[in-house]
Amino acid sequence: MERSEIIKELKAFFKVSELVCPHTLKKWGEDSWQFLDTAYLADLLVVRRDILKAPMTANTSKNTQRGLRCNRCNMVRMKTSVYLSAHVLGKAGDFVVSGMTASQAIKKIAENADLLPYPLRLELDVEWLHMDVRSNDKSKAKVTYFKG
Repeated sequence: MERSEIIKELKAFFKVSELVCPHTLKKWGEDSWQFLDTAYLADLLVVRRDILKAPMTANTSKNTQRGLRCNRCNMVRMKTSVYLSAHVLGKAGDFVVSGMTASQAIKKIAENADLLPYPLRLELDVEWLHMDVRSNDKSKAKVTYFKG
């Protein structure tokens, strides 16, 4: 599927404001989609539409750094060493899934991993669903897990 088609379909489920920080949104508005990795967007579409089939919430008025984080975001600015998280690279999001815990969402994604177009990393032992497509050259698995 082409990037433009992925974004068009994702817009049925997400506003770009939910996936990027307020700094990015303020400067680029709807063009902020350009900073989100295509593989991440493709997996996000499949996870939301085909696997979880439930509303997913990332950024809210209280939590504004759950998607793309820019160099002006507090979580990035306070770092004292190199910080190249998947969030900074536009390859990650932290979500609350309606009607299920993070553990339940992770289990459902793992059970349907064959639907994912790209390998996906999931964070364990957190209260939200962190998913990213940061490369993991150590594994050929469709889903890998890590602890932050």
